[in-house]
Amino acid sequence: MNRRAFLNWVGVGFLASSLPVAIAGCISDQSDQQATTPTQTPSQRPDGFEQVGTVADLNSKGQILQKQSPEKAVLVVRDPKDANKILAVNPTCSHKACIIGWQADQSVFICPCHNSKFTPDGKFLNPPANKPLQVYQAKIEGEQVLVKQG
Repeated sequence: MNRRAFLNWVGVGFLASSLPVAIAGCISDQSDQQATTPTQTPSQRPDGFEQVGTVADLNSKGQILQKQSPEKAVLVVRDPKDANKILAVNPTCSHKACIIGWQADQSVFICPCHNSKFTPDGKFLNPPANKPLQVYQAKIEGEQVLVKQG
C-alpha cells in the first residue's frame, strides 16, 4: 500500500469513527433544549398578559418600549384622554418598519423615518403609512404594567 492510500484510509476511518459521536452530541443537545425551553416566557402569566414594566417606569419615562423583535415589540403610553388608562401598540411603522415614538405634547405616535403619524389607538393619520399600528390589550395591576399580545 502506498502512502497516499494509507492516509486516505486513516482519514476515512477517523471520520467514520467520529460520526456517531457527533450525531449523539447533536441529538442530546436538542433534547436538552426541548426539555428546558418553557412554553411561555418567565414574565408571561397563564391569562396571556406579560409584564413589560412598572408604573414607576411609565411615570418617569412617559412610555415603556420593548423591542424584542418586530413581531413582539410593544410601546405603552398613558391614554391622553384618561390618565388612569394605558394604551399599547406594536411600535413598528407599517410603512418601512421603523420604530415609532410617542409625542405626548401632540398625543400622537410619529415615525422618525418619514413622519407618518398615528393616533393613540394606532390609526394612521397621514402617509406614507397606510395601515394602522397593531393594538394590544394593556392594564395596570398593582405596580405592574401588563400587555397581552395577540
